[in-house]
Amino acid sequence: MKEGIHPQYEQTTIRCACGAVLETGSTKKDLHVDICSKCHPFFTGKQKLIDTGGRIERFKKRLSVDKK
Repeated sequence: MKEGIHPQYEQTTIRCACGAVLETGSTKKDLHVDICSKCHPFFTGKQKLIDTGGRIERFKKRLSVDKK
């Protein structure tokens, strides 16, 4: 391994907009993120599926036409 070409790996603090603080290792110091696993809808179970433009109905209609 060549000397002097790798970034310094050190302990860092990740702070989320929701207030969560995580300690981990990184090549960057003191990261600030907008969303984390403690506030993301997928991980909190509050995720909602939104049907934009009636895609589900169009799919069901196309599926029923193909079976006939």
